[in-house]
Amino acid sequence: MVIGGGQAGLATVRVALDAGLSPVLVDAGSGPGGSWPSYYDSLTLFSPARFSGLPGMPFPGDPDRYPRRDEVVAYLAAYAAGLDADLRWGVRVDRVRRERDGFVVSTASGEEARARLVVAASGGFGRPHRPALPGLDSFAGTVLHSSQYRSPALFVGRRVVVVGGGNSAVQIAVELAETARVSIVTRDRLRWQPQRILGRDFHWWLSRTGLDTSRLGPLLANGGVPVIDAGRYRTAIAAGRPDHRPMFRRLDGDRVVWSDGSPERLDGVILATGFRPDVAYLHGTAAVDGDGVPVHSGGVSRTVDGLGFVGLERQRSFASATLRGVGRDAAFVLRALNGARAGRRTVSR
Repeated sequence: MVIGGGQAGLATVRVALDAGLSPVLVDAGSGPGGSWPSYYDSLTLFSPARFSGLPGMPFPGDPDRYPRRDEVVAYLAAYAAGLDADLRWGVRVDRVRRERDGFVVSTASGEEARARLVVAASGGFGRPHRPALPGLDSFAGTVLHSSQYRSPALFVGRRVVVVGGGNSAVQIAVELAETARVSIVTRDRLRWQPQRILGRDFHWWLSRTGLDTSRLGPLLANGGVPVIDAGRYRTAIAAGRPDHRPMFRRLDGDRVVWSDGSPERLDGVILATGFRPDVAYLHGTAAVDGDGVPVHSGGVSRTVDGLGFVGLERQRSFASATLRGVGRDAAFVLRALNGARAGRRTVSR
């Protein structure tokens, strides 16, 4: 059983079919796509279409273009339609428990299903992370996580702070700055990665050098994932639209108190502060730690036999949790789980 119908779950189903397994996919949503349909309207991939396909189906159209959100949603719907598998929508998993011969998966509607193997592919983007910033809970203005942001319409002419230094934070802040007064705030400096190097997209180089699939990738990203930019975002921030500031001291009523102690009236805060794995159905089991984070090695549970994960950030490589990376991770996890079930030696990480 595969839990989750986004890119990770769909890729896992395809890999399972190719391996001769009989996967059943369940997802709480009304159709395929996972978190993609709810992302902000202007979201644009930082990887070209040629590096954004799932196993067995290249992303259609010009391979060198950078697809928009709606194109990805349409691609995932087409991908799901082409899978000869049991895909069940509107099924929310409440609990997964291990029994001697496999798993019992309980749903919110009270139904139960049994499976020999389970892959949790509900991904790393289902649970928005809201940091404990001083004064945030009592702030009088609008507070949105990036997962709730859709367009600049709500903030036209307003004073806004975007918290975060990743790709989404910068993309949202620059878009907002066209119609609002915006500051992007971070604890560290912004890190930049040129979109193109010697005429080639950055992802071409990742693929050619092997870094995209190397275990060194996550280690190199420990200092923070750089913002991939063709020049537009860095130029906008250098011009102060938006401006970049150190993290504020606190929020106080309808004001922000900056690092130098000066207060300023503020209308809104957008938290581009990432996500945490959405695996509440595993809470209370040995599969996750006290914070609900999966205990795994390369996506294979270290504590529960027959359980795997696909779609976690930095799961095995720099590309994990991306369209181009989930297929490789799914293949690794299913080889390990299926091999262990058959009594063979589990593949090494």
